[in-house]
Amino acid sequence: MALTGELFIASKRVARDAGFRAVAAATGSEIEPSFSTATLEDVDAACAAAEAAFLPYSSLSREERAKFLEAIAEEIEALGDELIERAMQESGLPQARLQGERGRTAGQLRLFAKELRLGDYLRVRIDHAIPDRAPLPKPDLRLRMVPLGPVAVFGASNFPLAFSTAGGDTASALAAGCPVVVKGHPAHPGTAELVASAIQRAVEKTGMPAGVFSMVAGTANELGEALVRDPRITAVGFTGSRGGGLALVRIAQSRPVPIPVYAEMSSINPVFLLPAALEARAEALGKGYVASVTMGAGQFCTNPGLVLALEGPALERFLAAASEAMLGAPAQVMLTPNIHKAYESGVSKLAGVPTVEQIAQGVEPQGPTCARGALFTMKGADFIADPSHAEEIFGATSLLVRCASVDELKKVISLLEGQLTTTLHMDDADVAIAQELLPSLERLAGRILANGWPTGVEVTDAMVHGGPFPSTSDGRSTSVGTLAIGRYLRPVSYQDLPEALLPADLRDGAGVPARVDGKPTV
Repeated sequence: MALTGELFIASKRVARDAGFRAVAAATGSEIEPSFSTATLEDVDAACAAAEAAFLPYSSLSREERAKFLEAIAEEIEALGDELIERAMQESGLPQARLQGERGRTAGQLRLFAKELRLGDYLRVRIDHAIPDRAPLPKPDLRLRMVPLGPVAVFGASNFPLAFSTAGGDTASALAAGCPVVVKGHPAHPGTAELVASAIQRAVEKTGMPAGVFSMVAGTANELGEALVRDPRITAVGFTGSRGGGLALVRIAQSRPVPIPVYAEMSSINPVFLLPAALEARAEALGKGYVASVTMGAGQFCTNPGLVLALEGPALERFLAAASEAMLGAPAQVMLTPNIHKAYESGVSKLAGVPTVEQIAQGVEPQGPTCARGALFTMKGADFIADPSHAEEIFGATSLLVRCASVDELKKVISLLEGQLTTTLHMDDADVAIAQELLPSLERLAGRILANGWPTGVEVTDAMVHGGPFPSTSDGRSTSVGTLAIGRYLRPVSYQDLPEALLPADLRDGAGVPARVDGKPTV
């Protein structure tokens, strides 16, 4: 289909003055067509339409919403190669990566459809009345989760499909019963338009209220700010920089009625190489480390930006293997010229620290937005003296901290900020040390891995993609997996309502997983 550069207000295309073009990630040159820049009036119209759609959409049956999500998945898949080719051009990401991301996008929509049909996300509680209880009767009480209202979703630069227009934030909000207004990321507007057109067709095919979906676009921060300030928006989903996420949090908290912002922001995902594992497979770990650091030019929120290990011959073998692997790692195109510029600046800054040693760089880049990986190392005592070197550098670079003892290792852990992930590479002989570290790691991160690398997030019921601040603005939630639906729900209790007024899922024998009179039942 031909791209028009139009906005989507209440699932209808709207043309505005052409304001900006996409930029080819590999060359930095502009790509046709021109894309409409939304006005503040467009933001207002999108929010008004979302509010008008909220009650009719949230009142639909779980089955109707499930079919809507499945229809979106089908329409995205029906876009075929056109979607992949445009996303490749705008992001510089390879074909196989984007095909996998498309599969993940469709898969998580279908996963939430399954979650809707199961119904346990409603967290139904039923406590029957005991009218003859002494000294006072017990009322009939029934609880379920209900949707918050319209949700604002910000597209992410590094996942043009799985964390953008129809990504996890949109899928979980729509599953919860919340209309969505998307602020498209300006780095991939063509990709966003194609996906928005798929949602538009799904809205029409399934008869959803028109205001259930809108997408505004533009390069000015004021559009996103206006969206978060709008009193009809009840929650925000965001993936991006710490500065951007905290700006939205401040706006949301300064409103007359504050709202939650679920922002995924900054993480260096520390990896611990425990002694027995390092002794047994130092060389393999070194190669695996570099493969993880350089995957996707390091532009993953779960990139292993920090590694910690005890000094010794095994660590030297690890460093030799990692350095050799990095020397052969090709330079890769980064997502945008600005991300490339920030990466180069971060690497240069770290390389200039007297206590930090650069031990390897990748192959010399050839293109204007290509970047090569880099590995750095420093002593644990120096890190403890200045832990600011643990700041995220978004790209294919990582810092290894060499600790003199387990006590020094623990001290480093105590200085780290909240993380999305942390990883233990361990053998059986490392179990005692791992047990000693585990309570601290549970406080540190939302996901703890053993003998793997954190890049790659499985979309399942048990996944947590979130963590303590500043990895996310609210560490009590996740942006991946079925638990993500809970971000856009709140509990309501119904006391002594007659059956005719009770929601269908709260009636006796409704068949929804529930806790009845204190006992789990189906």
